[in-house]
Amino acid sequence: MAESRRSTGILRLIAIFKLAKSTLLALTAVGVLNLLDPQKAVSVRDWLTGIAASVNPRALEWLLFRFDTLSTRRLEIISLVTGAYAVLFAVEGIGLWLRKRWAEYLTIIATGSFIPFEDYEIARKFSVLRVTTLVLNALVVAYLIYRVRPSPRPRFAGDGSG
Repeated sequence: MAESRRSTGILRLIAIFKLAKSTLLALTAVGVLNLLDPQKAVSVRDWLTGIAASVNPRALEWLLFRFDTLSTRRLEIISLVTGAYAVLFAVEGIGLWLRKRWAEYLTIIATGSFIPFEDYEIARKFSVLRVTTLVLNALVVAYLIYRVRPSPRPRFAGDGSG
């Protein structure tokens, strides 16, 4: 049975969403690794100071405290975990773009596994971005479950099922 254009389009849209997340996470991983260079870390600290000071003095204090408490080891771990998620999202995105069934299952499992954490984060601190992320991920999982579910077998008069 040929796949409909609409179904392929939705799958491709999900693939683009996954690849965009992968790209952002890969850039973040590289950016975090750049903080291991002391000169770049000073530049980022100065940039944060300029941004936060124009927005909110309390935000400046919070950002600088967070930034100053990042050890080399913690930066490496953050970069490694962020990079691993970037690879996962890239694999999902490429597999979905190529319309591979395994990618649909992988995306259901991986994306579905984040939903309880997203719920927790929303309960901890509500934001429109968090709710939007949760809704998008839930829609992706629901759609892919709908796609991979077994289709009912047609009933024929002479097969004893009728």
